[in-house]
Amino acid sequence: MEIQDKILLITGGTGSFGNAVLNRFLHTDHFKEIRIFSRDEKKQDDMRNQLKNDKLKFYIGDVRDYGSVERAMRGVDYVFHAAALKQVPSCEFFPLEATKTNVFGTQNVIDAAGANKVKKVICLSTDKAAYPINAMGISKALMEKVAVAASRNLSDTTVCLTRYGNVMASRGSVIPLFLKQIKEGNPITITDPNMTRFLMSLEEAVELVLFAFENGNPGDLFVNKAPAGTIGDLAKALKELCKADTEIKIIGTRHGEKLYETLCTREEMVKAEDMGDFYRIPADNRDLNYAIYFSEGEENIATAEDYHSHNTEQLGVEGMKVLLSKLPLVRKEVFGEDVFVSAS
Repeated sequence: MEIQDKILLITGGTGSFGNAVLNRFLHTDHFKEIRIFSRDEKKQDDMRNQLKNDKLKFYIGDVRDYGSVERAMRGVDYVFHAAALKQVPSCEFFPLEATKTNVFGTQNVIDAAGANKVKKVICLSTDKAAYPINAMGISKALMEKVAVAASRNLSDTTVCLTRYGNVMASRGSVIPLFLKQIKEGNPITITDPNMTRFLMSLEEAVELVLFAFENGNPGDLFVNKAPAGTIGDLAKALKELCKADTEIKIIGTRHGEKLYETLCTREEMVKAEDMGDFYRIPADNRDLNYAIYFSEGEENIATAEDYHSHNTEQLGVEGMKVLLSKLPLVRKEVFGEDVFVSAS
């Protein structure tokens, strides 16, 4: 896909994902302009002053406000839609706010993209959208439905999705919290040591989005195959890397937390296409004539299995240490290396 002379818009672009995309593309000849769209002027100002690059253009706005999105979308070729409310506890207490941003905000982004004949929109989702039990996951699951529905009706714009698990050391994740607790000599607080999560780096999250960017058809959902590990092993791995004897304190499961996360439901795995490091789940393009689907069921769904963090590759403490040692945050905080770590 030719992107040298194209314009990319990243919604929620001052966050961890946006910083990772900029780290990938800012100093290459890919994209002649990258627009950062977000509502936080302080983070935009920090990014502007840190990066000092003429390729970057900043737009203050909110995905909840169609007008601000539409103005930022003019002339854009591609969109990475990362703006979202992502914290499980805050979404649990303010579910309507999660809905406004994650669902209606996504519809605004897609509508503005369609109106401006944007070539492709990649919407970022989460493993919490599969069999959701919390407001964050439910709002993201509905976001996926909105994107797939919109993809059926747009002739000039391709809308597709990515879904991935926990991004290590991203804003709000447990790794920065655990490092802070170790550094301050406080106990490492974990909710359940047997809880498993998929583990991927920000760079791998960007690779997934770029794969969808290159290979996505309307309504496609892309998932990367990722290893997983327990929260207990993660805490032990960080302790060993830091050479600390910090106590591990179990505080109990938080609002809306699962024991494990699912990246693909069994219904999705039935139709998933194995693409090496990724799965492609094509859109369900059946129409509203339901009768045929009641008479013709899916027999193989009964034998299919979800793809979740309990049945994927488990890293263990040693494997976790290898993975953690590659993270810029860990390399800086634990090994004292001079690496750039985004404050977003």
